[in-house]
Order: sequence, then C-alpha cells, then structure tokens
Amino acid sequence: MSTDTVVKTRTTSTPQAVELEAAPPSGPAAAVLLAAGLGCFALGVLSTLTAVSSSASSALTLSEGVGDVSGVTTATAVVFFASWGVMTAVWRQAGPPLMRVAAATAVLIALGLLGTFPPFFNAVGG
Repeated sequence: MSTDTVVKTRTTSTPQAVELEAAPPSGPAAAVLLAAGLGCFALGVLSTLTAVSSSASSALTLSEGVGDVSGVTTATAVVFFASWGVMTAVWRQAGPPLMRVAAATAVLIALGLLGTFPPFFNAVGG
C-alpha cells in the first residue's frame, strides 16, 4: 500500500518577505557585544584611575588582601551586567546594525586594553 502525502506551502509575494519573517532581531546580540566593550572600557578607565589617584585606589579597595583590584573588577562586572540588561531591554525587538556595533565594541576594547598597560597609566599619572 502506498501513502500519498500532500505538502502545502505558503507563498509570499517576495522572497525578501520570507527572509524578514525568519530572521530573529539582532538587538540582544548587539546588546551583549556593546556591553562587553563597555565593560572592557570601564576596566581600563578604573585601572588608570587607581594607578594615578590614591584616593580612588582606597575607595575601590573592597578587600585588603586583594587591594583595589577587588573594586575595579566588581565595578567592571556591574558596568557589564547593567549595560547588558538595559540595552537588551531597549533593543529586544530592534535590529541595530551589527557591523557598527562590532566596530564600536572593538574601539572600546582597544581603549580598555590601553588603560591597563603600565606605560600608559604611568604617562597619564606623570
């Protein structure tokens, strides 16, 4: 005995319409990318700040055994998670251009890395 199967397909007027329906919004991905860049940038700024200012260093010391690194990493994590949450909520259904977001993230990461190098923060601190 043979079984015949009839498959009905839904047709649309343009092929682009099918692609737009199938593509999920890129907002959450863009949000985590940009949040990572902001976290790296915050790490660089806070590292430089603690290297040039003893009052900032003592303010960011959460644990005497670790020193100001405990506050720097905690603040960096707060910046990352807070910005990720806010941007995800804002961009949940949006489709920001991922190439622009990735380029901005790359710049923020580069600036954050620059702020963690001793020759840089020694030059800033004098």
